[in-house]
Amino acid sequence: MADRETIVTGGGGSGGIIAGILLVAFVVIVAYFVFFNGNGGSRTVDVDVPAVKVDVVPDGQ
Repeated sequence: MADRETIVTGGGGSGGIIAGILLVAFVVIVAYFVFFNGNGGSRTVDVDVPAVKVDVVPDGQ
């Protein structure tokens, strides 16, 4: 019976590089929403709503 040797080598770390890029992109997106989209936490919008008048006549019931 012949002796056989199996050598397992790593994949070059490409999975770690992809995970790192995704993590950096996620942090940049979260930072954008926190710092640039917040502006104090609330915004006000002025909306002009016309007055509505409804004539209701009771029918005696």
